[in-house]
Amino acid sequence: MTHPPTQWDNFITAHHGHLLQSWAWGELKSRFGWIAQRIQVDDAAAQILFRRLPLGLTIAYIPKGPVVDWSNWKQGQALFAAIHAEVKKHRAVFLKVEPDVGQTPNYPTSQATHASTFLQTYGFIPADTIQPRTSLVIDLGGDEDAILAAMKQKARYNIRLSAKKGVTVREGNKADVSIFYNLSLATSDRDGFEIHSLDYYQTAYNLFAPHNCSLLIAEFEGKPLSAVMVFCQAQDAYYFYGASANENRHLMPNYLVQWAAIQWAKNQDCTRYDLWGIPDADPATLEAEFQHRHDGLWGVYRFKRGFGGQFVQSIGAYDYIYNPLVYQLYKLYRRY
Repeated sequence: MTHPPTQWDNFITAHHGHLLQSWAWGELKSRFGWIAQRIQVDDAAAQILFRRLPLGLTIAYIPKGPVVDWSNWKQGQALFAAIHAEVKKHRAVFLKVEPDVGQTPNYPTSQATHASTFLQTYGFIPADTIQPRTSLVIDLGGDEDAILAAMKQKARYNIRLSAKKGVTVREGNKADVSIFYNLSLATSDRDGFEIHSLDYYQTAYNLFAPHNCSLLIAEFEGKPLSAVMVFCQAQDAYYFYGASANENRHLMPNYLVQWAAIQWAKNQDCTRYDLWGIPDADPATLEAEFQHRHDGLWGVYRFKRGFGGQFVQSIGAYDYIYNPLVYQLYKLYRRY
C-alpha cells in the first residue's frame, strides 16, 4: 500500500508543486515549532503550517503554495473553502499564502495574473513576505559549457582560479553538518545574517538527503573554507543555505562550491537552479545600485549575479484576516 508521504509527494511533483509544499518540508517545520496539515481537493492541494500564539490562537501559512490551477476559479474556490475550514479549526488570526507563481520582465505568466486577481477578489490583501520574493534562476537545459558561457566572465575566472589554486570540493555526509554549522557561525558574525541551529540543519539534511539534498564542502589543504546545502524536487534545484570561513577568501572557494552545486543539480536531471533570494528590486535598479549598496541582500546579489541567472519575481504574499484586532497587534509586535 502506498504510504501517505509518498502519495502526497507524487501528487505535488505531478502538479509542479514547490519543494516547500513537499511532505519532508512539513516534517522539518513540524520539528521546530510549526504544525503541518495537508489538504487535497481533487486536483488541488495545500500544505498549511500553523504556529501557536498565546490564548490558543495561531497563525496559518502556506509557503510557495497552494498547488492549484489559478485560472480555474471553480477549483480554487473548492480548495480555499477546505483551507478556510481547516484554518478556523486552529483559531488562526490570519492566513498567509505565498503562491509559487512569478514572472520575468519580458515574460509575465498568466498564472501570476490569475493568482493575484483570485486572491484579491476573495478577500486577501497584499502583505509582507516570508520567503524571498525576487530571485535569479539558472537555466540548466544546456551542457556545462553552455551554463558556464552564460555566466559573467569574472565568475568563470574565479571558478577556474579556485580550482587552479588547489581548492577541492567534496560531497559531505550527515557527520559533516557540524562543519557547515561552524562555517555558518563565522558567516553570521561577519555579515550579520541570521542562521538556524545545528539541529535544524541536521534535521533538514536527514530528511532530504541523499536524493533531494546535497552538502558540498570546499576545502584547501584539508581545511573547510566554504559549504552549501542545496535541495531539489523534480526539475527544480534550490540554493537555500551557504556559509564560508573568514580565511583564504582570496582563493574564491564560494565560486567553486557553487559551481559544484550547479553540477550536482544538473546530475539530478534538474533544468532550473534557483539561487534563492536577491534584493526586492527591478533589474534596472539592481544593476544601477549593486556596486555601492551593502545593506540587506545587496552583497549577496553581487555574488549571485555572476552566475548568469534570469531575474524572476513572484507575486509576493497575501493575507486573509480572521481577527482584525489581533492581526494589527501582531503586525505591531513584529515591527519591533
